[in-house]
Amino acid sequence: MISIIGYTNDKKWLSDLTVDQLEAADLDWFWVDFCDPKEDECKLLDTYFRFHPLAIEDCYHLLQRPKMDHYDDVHFLVLHDIEDKHLSVNEINLFIGRRFIVTFHYEPSAEIEQARKKLLSAAPLPERGHLYAAYLVIDKLVDRYFPAVQELEEHLLDMEIGGDSDPSQKMMNDIFSIRSRLLRLRKTIVPMRDLLYRLINSDRIEGLKPYLAFYHDVYDHLLKLSEMLDSCREITTDLRDSYISYNSHRMNTIMKTLTVITTIFMPLTFLAGIYGMNFTYMPELDWSWGYFAVILVMLATGISMYAWFRTKGWFK
Repeated sequence: MISIIGYTNDKKWLSDLTVDQLEAADLDWFWVDFCDPKEDECKLLDTYFRFHPLAIEDCYHLLQRPKMDHYDDVHFLVLHDIEDKHLSVNEINLFIGRRFIVTFHYEPSAEIEQARKKLLSAAPLPERGHLYAAYLVIDKLVDRYFPAVQELEEHLLDMEIGGDSDPSQKMMNDIFSIRSRLLRLRKTIVPMRDLLYRLINSDRIEGLKPYLAFYHDVYDHLLKLSEMLDSCREITTDLRDSYISYNSHRMNTIMKTLTVITTIFMPLTFLAGIYGMNFTYMPELDWSWGYFAVILVMLATGISMYAWFRTKGWFK
């Protein structure tokens, strides 16, 4: 489906235009949106707009990383739209010409619709041309990144080591799941940040200077998002290290307890081994109090060793 709006030279909006009406209409600039286009509609990229073949090829082959390419007087941008909680990415292709923009995407985009409605509802201003419309598209896409990053950040801040009776499996599953989602976001946000940096420092886009403040604002948002991603990655690293330390401490406690028990039973096993030997001549075997004496020695040995380990702090 193709949707076209235009801004006339006499300061009026025209919507629901057709491609044939573009030439006849007295337009200052226009915006053509290709949403899930059919094959014959896709051909307009070549037959009507005459975009570069490499840019058209990038539109057909998903997914490209966010980038910006310059082709004579047309500038081609690949943008990413984050769709849902699973962080699925919808590619938005944006062409910027001298007096038009073209957006091309196969999946419906709520951000494109929001930018379009904001553009049509705002009071028409001479300085708000097609580059302002391109800014609105990019700004709406970047605004969608914040909830995804903030949700992961809040999840991380709520996580605690040692709060559950057995936190190990659930904790590590959550940590690695969050790190995986952070990596997906990073693959979108960092290239988008680099794209905006190139865009605001480019002198190849004619008429961009009056809109630099708008694009700088989007770039600042992407810098903030990048910092939030780095902070979240550091938190996951700290949580992972804390988990490893917690498990090591718990394992050391268990091994210490087992070592104490084993050490206490070593002399008792020695005594039991001695008096368990089948020799005929063992003086204590004929002694009527021999059994009770050995038991008493074993108890005294075990208790004294336990008391000695406590004084050494093994049970703290």
